[in-house]
Amino acid sequence: MLGVTFFGNVDLAQVALYMFWIFFAGLVIYLQRENMREGYPLRDDKDGIPANESLWSLPTPKTFLLRDGRGEVTVPSLAFEAAHMRTDLALAPSSAASGSPWIPTGDPMVDGVGPASWAPRRDIPELDAHGHLKLKPMSQLPEFHISMGRDPRGLPVVGGDGEVVGRVIDLWIDVPEQLIRYLTVDLNPEGSGQTRLIPMTMARIMSNRVRVRALYAHNWAGIPTIKAGDQITLLEEEKIMAYVAGGTLYASEARTNTKL
Repeated sequence: MLGVTFFGNVDLAQVALYMFWIFFAGLVIYLQRENMREGYPLRDDKDGIPANESLWSLPTPKTFLLRDGRGEVTVPSLAFEAAHMRTDLALAPSSAASGSPWIPTGDPMVDGVGPASWAPRRDIPELDAHGHLKLKPMSQLPEFHISMGRDPRGLPVVGGDGEVVGRVIDLWIDVPEQLIRYLTVDLNPEGSGQTRLIPMTMARIMSNRVRVRALYAHNWAGIPTIKAGDQITLLEEEKIMAYVAGGTLYASEARTNTKL
């Protein structure tokens, strides 16, 4: 009706502010719940399944179709978490209190625990956006060459103890990113065929050698190997990187017993 103002006594600015607060709170709750898709339901130290340790409930299970025809994943899912959880951990609790540190009971680098721990990623190679292998040996990529810096191929490899353990014979290239991801090291300089991969980030290329400080001479044979010579899986990458990086603490008893 003429002369009637519907919003005459309503503060629209205050209503808009309250609506924004409600929207923002809902967004925060939504994001917190979506963040609990992988790794949930949580488990306690004794492998039990405690109540949800969050202010919010778990999100409704959702099925995701994986690219390149690699199946599907439904999360959160107790069955999925149980199937992808490591159960062979060589660890013992330092005390009965929940949350106490766990102590390795064997060789932590071999067992994959502590700083050398690895996650059970899928045992399939990583692919690029076009469905091709993302990582390949440089020996199979004639169009690639070292454009700057020092080519490490042919250089001797030295561990943290100063011992020569082999020589670099090949490089593994991240093709779409065009960078070196791994060095292929022959453990016998004369060419025995016993090769291991070393993450490029754990190696230092010097003028006359390649130094890998994290490992000592007796550690190199234990580096996890790959099944195929022309491709590497996500799980194999995880184990190799965990082993080499774990050597920073576990390569020798002297390092483990050092007090900082």
